Amino acid sequence: MTFPNLRHSVRALLVDPDDRLLLCRACTPDGFTVWITPGGGIEVGETRLEALTRELMEEVGFRLDAEPPHVWHSTIVSPGHVPGFDGTVNDYYLIRTAPFVPNPTLTAAELAAENLSSFRWWSLPELVSYTGPDLLGPRSLAIDFPRLLDGPVPDRPVDLSPPR
Repeated sequence: MTFPNLRHSVRALLVDPDDRLLLCRACTPDGFTVWITPGGGIEVGETRLEALTRELMEEVGFRLDAEPPHVWHSTIVSPGHVPGFDGTVNDYYLIRTAPFVPNPTLTAAELAAENLSSFRWWSLPELVSYTGPDLLGPRSLAIDFPRLLDGPVPDRPVDLSPPR
């Protein structure tokens, strides 16, 4: 039996006191534009927390001071979804923060190499009513994010994996 080669990633739900969510605009190599949460791949030898800390500093200049709650998990098996992999495993962490202007430590060229082009704080009404041409990632973000805000922080990560 062959197991898929999955990219393991960590992602942050950075939420300000007005329940606005920080998203990054990513332009994929196949021509799609997706608004995603900050984060990225776990490097060899890194823990999820170390990877999350590094990714947040690189992409948005955010310093993570404590381990945030792990609220969502998603496995997507789809060759081509992530270049060089058969899919991805994403673990999402909820981080409450004051609003800030993203100030990445990566250069503009390094951000472009990671397909990131801009950052934006999205209000809850903007997110749930969005009908523009760009995608949201995860695809169920406009449904699952309000649910997360409405209830207690889950004891275990909620599985957002699409059906196979």
